[in-house]
Formats: sequence, structure tokens, C-alpha cells
Amino acid sequence: MDRLIELLPDLWVAFGETLYIVGIAMLAGGFAGLVLGLGLYVTRRGSILENKWVFGVLNFIVNTFRPIPFIIFIAAVQPLARVVVGTGIGNNALTFGLALAATFAISRIVEQNLLTVQPGVIEAARSVGAGPFRIIGTILLPEALGPLILGYTFIFVAVTDMSAVAGLIGGGGLGNFAIQYGYRLFNPWVTWAAVVIIIVLIQAAQLLGNWLGRRVMRR
Repeated sequence: MDRLIELLPDLWVAFGETLYIVGIAMLAGGFAGLVLGLGLYVTRRGSILENKWVFGVLNFIVNTFRPIPFIIFIAAVQPLARVVVGTGIGNNALTFGLALAATFAISRIVEQNLLTVQPGVIEAARSVGAGPFRIIGTILLPEALGPLILGYTFIFVAVTDMSAVAGLIGGGGLGNFAIQYGYRLFNPWVTWAAVVIIIVLIQAAQLLGNWLGRRVMRR
């Protein structure tokens, strides 16, 4: 317990690093995943911009990278991280890897939720001359917004979990703090302090996501 008190400043630094890593990864991956998911939806057979070749390429890319376990994925994308963020280790490299992983996961969630929008609503919009981008902005995304919020909340939890592997590439965060100062030094107080903070963070995010999702779906 005394050791935990001594490490409190480091614990809060690790918490800040986790918020930074997860926040940036969700912003970048959330936007890229939305674009990729929209691409999958609008180019599939029978959709508003049907194109089997574009859909086939996008579908192949997502199916190739999405199933890779993150501990392998983060090592595999290190050369690309060096090109994009200038380093293959540390928090920036981890954030880049998390953003990529989130992109592929979110793209499927976006595609699946857009598929729940009633085709009749889209056909009605097309019949009155609405173009593809107008349909996307005024019908598809608003109709699927509630489920999308819940899907993004799920990915936030997953990204927070994946951020725990930061120590493998020299990164920080609560996961690395728990392993370095708790598990490796046989100090359960330190480990559980980090675990409790992660649980509180995830619970808060889940409650907020559930509340926003219900509020949107009741409109």
C-alpha cells in the first residue's frame, strides 16, 4: 500500500497517457472507419453506388486485417508506423496501430448498422431525385445513428483493452503501469489500482454510450 501511495503521481500520468492514446485512436480510427464502412455499404450489390470491384477490394482489405490479433498486428505495422509517425515504438506508434485496428473494426460496425435502415426509405428518397450524398447525410446516418453510437462505444472499450499492450513497444498507459510496477514487482495493490481506474473509465464510457444511444433512438 505504501508503494502505491508513492506511485500515485506515476499512476495519474499513466491514466493521462491512456486517455491520450485511446482518444486519438478513436478520433482517427472512428472517422476512417466511418468512411470505409460507408464505402462498403454504398458499393455493395443493390446499393446507391453499386460497384462490385470497389466493394470487392474494400471487403478483402477489411477481411484481411480485421481478424489479426492486436499483439501481432502492432508488431506487423511497426514499419508503416515509422513512415507515418516517425517511430515504431512509444505512445505515438501504439496510437497509430490502435487507430488502424479501430478503422477496420468500426468499418464493419458501420456497414452492418447501415444495413438495418429500411430499403423502402432509401428508395423513396431516390424516387424524388435525392442524390447519393444527400441520402447518406439526411437518411442513412441519421437513421442508423443510435446503433452507431452503441457500436462506437463497444469499440472504445475494445481499444482501451488493446492499449494495455503498450509496454511491448515501449509505450505507457495504465496497462503498462500495472505490468511494470504491479505484476513484475509482485505488488497487487498497484495492479488493482490500475485495474479499478480502467473499470471506472470503461463503465463511464459505456453508461454515456448507452444513454446517448437510447436518447437518439427514442427521437
